Amino acid sequence: MDCSNSIETSDSPYQLLLEAASLIPISHYLLCFLCISLVFLYNLLEIHILQDLFTGFRGQSVSLTFNSCSEVYQEVASKCRILHGRYLATPWLSSPHLQTAFLSFFGRPPVFSYRRQLFRTSDGGTIALDWLMNSDVSEAAFQVNNIILKDDKTPIVIVIPGLTSDSSSAYVKHLAFKMAKHGWNVVVSNHRGLGGISITSDCFYNAGWTDDIRKVIDHLHCQYPEAPLFVVGTSIGANVLVKYLGEDGINIPIVGAAAIGSPWDLLICDRFINRRIVQKFYDKALTTGLKGYAQLHQPILSRLADWEGIQKSHSVRDFDNYATRLVGKFETVDTYYRHCSSASFVGNVMVPLLCISALDDPVCTMEAIPWDECRANKNIILTTTQHGGHLAFYEGITAKSLWWVRAVNEFFSVLHSSSFIHRQKEMQISSTIPLESSIDQGPYVNVMEDGMVTAMGNEQTVGEDMHNEHKVQMEKAEDVISDTQNSDHMTGEKTDLTNDIAQAPGQDIGNIIAPVRRCMDQLSRHSRKQVWLLAYIAIITTWPLVGSALLLFFKKKFRNMFPPVLQRR
Repeated sequence: MDCSNSIETSDSPYQLLLEAASLIPISHYLLCFLCISLVFLYNLLEIHILQDLFTGFRGQSVSLTFNSCSEVYQEVASKCRILHGRYLATPWLSSPHLQTAFLSFFGRPPVFSYRRQLFRTSDGGTIALDWLMNSDVSEAAFQVNNIILKDDKTPIVIVIPGLTSDSSSAYVKHLAFKMAKHGWNVVVSNHRGLGGISITSDCFYNAGWTDDIRKVIDHLHCQYPEAPLFVVGTSIGANVLVKYLGEDGINIPIVGAAAIGSPWDLLICDRFINRRIVQKFYDKALTTGLKGYAQLHQPILSRLADWEGIQKSHSVRDFDNYATRLVGKFETVDTYYRHCSSASFVGNVMVPLLCISALDDPVCTMEAIPWDECRANKNIILTTTQHGGHLAFYEGITAKSLWWVRAVNEFFSVLHSSSFIHRQKEMQISSTIPLESSIDQGPYVNVMEDGMVTAMGNEQTVGEDMHNEHKVQMEKAEDVISDTQNSDHMTGEKTDLTNDIAQAPGQDIGNIIAPVRRCMDQLSRHSRKQVWLLAYIAIITTWPLVGSALLLFFKKKFRNMFPPVLQRR
């Protein structure tokens, strides 16, 4: 009885825990809440300051993906020290989200002014070309009226900005100033309706619109035929650039190109940007920029697209559904994404292309990078870093420079000074002279002496031609002898047929029949061997089933042939 009373009068364990928790100071709770919040934010923002600390702030190695037989790597990329070095993000920007946000809101771009040139397209559109020449940033340089002469051989870098970006964007200014300071002329090809220019036609740009950059490049090549042309595309501009290079192949006046932060596959990036909470902030930010772009050109967009749907858009996909899809005449948004993705054009790139992507890019996911396609193409050098954000790649304590800008500058400089571009020009010239059919360039079937059938091209050396000609002459002589010996045994119908064939210019009946006869003999001999081999394989593989069936058959067949005494035994 005493024990039961003591249990009933004692406090419950939960009450004891509450009393013990009330004894803990509130400051300790606040400290615990702060620690949990820091851990949550550390993982949410993907901060890597501790990782950098454990590595001694040496950064992570830059990863290069290329074809083992790539001449671009052997002669150009292998000489780039930056690509074979390490990248360390600015310590107080040790997060892809912090880097991307800092680039968008601050950026710290260099201060300079462009020189604007308006380019009119054939459909009535207007494109703003903003120039920054070497004479604008170099005090020692001198140029008459700051105009590029027609025979000037100074390289020109063409920049394609990203979505809703123009020449005033921070990363574009970083690149333009760096290249101009290095002695190059830079021109930023703004998208239609951006850079303070109104839309003057019913044509708008999108993620796969390559006509504008094609026209701009052709125009610059005609105006300055002696100047080597290089192109840099960023974000959506990189997707446009890679798609353009894949569409035109080798028939483009481009020496080299660089694609920075390309989305590669728009459909995958669309799924990625709506997957997590943090990515949805970027989706909202991009949607706000697109709606602001649409507001500037409301008179035209309200006529070509669904203006009420544009105003109600809450994501990039909604805007593409109500605006981009209708203006571009695509059936669905997914159709637009598939049609404009540059990943399917990677295999056709025929000029040296440097691709730079950060694996922690919060906008263009690494899941969309076409690793195998880039590795298979001998002209592509795919460069990836563990960190960097979207188009940021800030480095140094003061975060005044972008790592990818230095990498592109070095790659273009080495490429321009190498002998690779001279061989590339010769290939382009030689490829434009012959306009033969692709049927003539296709492989022929060659039957070897051992019966193997191989593909044989139509490229032969002089020595091989002489040897083959001598061999043909010998075969003709043998065929003539054989024909004269067998002529008595031929009928009149066959003789008439032989004469008809012989009347054709450049043909001989013996020369036609003899190789075919040899090939048929070789194929028949090897076909007999293959038949016996197949029969042997069939017997071996089916013997367990066939053997048991035969055993049962013979038991029933010969059961009555033996006396019952032997059967019992």
